Amino acid sequence: MIMKHKMKNNVEVERKSNLIFGYFTKGESLLWSSSIIMIIISFVIFDRMNYLILIDSIIGATSLIFNAKGNPFGQFLMIIFSIIYGMTSYTYAYYGEMITYLGMTAPMAVFALISWLKNPYNGNRSEVKVNRLKKKEIPFMMMLTVMVTVVFFFILQKWNTANIIPGTLSVATSFMAVYLTFRRSAYFALAYAANDVILIVLWMMASMSDLSYLSVMMCFIMFLVNDLYGFINWLKMKERQSA
Repeated sequence: MIMKHKMKNNVEVERKSNLIFGYFTKGESLLWSSSIIMIIISFVIFDRMNYLILIDSIIGATSLIFNAKGNPFGQFLMIIFSIIYGMTSYTYAYYGEMITYLGMTAPMAVFALISWLKNPYNGNRSEVKVNRLKKKEIPFMMMLTVMVTVVFFFILQKWNTANIIPGTLSVATSFMAVYLTFRRSAYFALAYAANDVILIVLWMMASMSDLSYLSVMMCFIMFLVNDLYGFINWLKMKERQSA
C-alpha cells in the first residue's frame, strides 16, 4: 500500500515537472503554438483580407486546447467561436453551418459550460469530472441525432443550401459532438474530429470558387489534430480519475 502511494506520488511529480507555467505540458504548448502559426501562415497566403476568420480560427484553436484539458474556459471560447463561424458560413450560403453553430452548437456550449462548472473533478474547477455514458443512453443519443438531422435536412433544402449532403452530415456529427460534450463523455472529441473531416471537405469545395476559403480549410485541419489529441487526453483523464 505504501509502495503504491509512493508510485502515485512519483507519477504526479513527473507530470507536474513536464508542465509549462504550471498548467500546459510542453507537448500541448507546442500543439497550440504550431496550430496558431499554421493558421496565420495559411491566412497570409490565401486570404489577407478577412481578419474575422483569422481571429475566429485562433479563438477556436485556443478553445480546443482548453477543452482537451477538460477546462470549462474552452466551452466559453467555443461560444464565441460558434457565433463568428456562423457569420462566416453565411457568406458562402452554408446555411447548414450557420444554423448548426448559431442555433445548436453555441446554445449547447452554454449548457456544456454550466455542466462542466457544476461537475469539477475533486473540487478543481479547471478540470471537469469525466462521465461514463450508460449503455441505454447511447440508443437515445442516436435517435435524437437522427431526428435532428432529418429536421435540419428539410430546413437546409428549403434554404437552397450549398453542398447539402456534406452539410447535413455536418449537422449529425455536430449534434452528437455537442451532446457528448454536455454529457462530459471523452468521445465528444472524437465526434468533433469526425465533424472536422466533413468541414475540411466542405471548405475545400468552397475554395474551388474562392481560394481565400483555403484558410478556413486549414483551420479545420488543425482542429482535427487538436480534437484527436483531446480524445487521447480525455481517455487518460478518465483513467487517472478512476484510479
